[in-house]
Amino acid sequence: MSVHPTSAARADLVADTALALLASRGMRGLTHRAVDEAAGLPQGSTSNVARTRQALLELAVRRHAEREARVLALDEMPDPRGGLDALADALALATHRSITGHRDLLVARYELALEATRRPELRAFYDATGAVFREQLAAMLTAVGSTDPARHVLSLTGWADGVMFSCVAGSFNAEVPSLAEVRAGVRELLRGMLGR
Repeated sequence: MSVHPTSAARADLVADTALALLASRGMRGLTHRAVDEAAGLPQGSTSNVARTRQALLELAVRRHAEREARVLALDEMPDPRGGLDALADALALATHRSITGHRDLLVARYELALEATRRPELRAFYDATGAVFREQLAAMLTAVGSTDPARHVLSLTGWADGVMFSCVAGSFNAEVPSLAEVRAGVRELLRGMLGR
């Protein structure tokens, strides 16, 4: 007797497989047929979950946001009343965890981000999924004394994104910094932004 996955489980399987294909083959390697084959699903299964390429990309973006939230452990972020060092420690851990344990997830994110520059309908969807993290980070920065949280969120995410890209796909891919080094960088940035 075979067990048929629920529609939610099937959608997660399709999305996870799409993310894996993006990381291994790039955007050109992501097709409905390729997802079916890589996931071991009957031909046409991916089309039943996400009929169009846009729907498949949106499914991948949504699933990526869920998985990245678990990596970043947003629900484990510090109480902002813990101060600048507690915030720096949490952000450093999230950044380092992404670099060392979730490289494929980062590569998939870069593929989706680049595709969003070419597809306005994906751009809006991609940006909306990222807004949750930006809002949480703005609240934490405000709590530790930021007088310009929107600008500081941009600076902090730009720094973290730059470190992650450099270590996963850029010129520092063979020189991954230690957690202590990432923590020192985050602390320096936060102290400079907040004038401490």
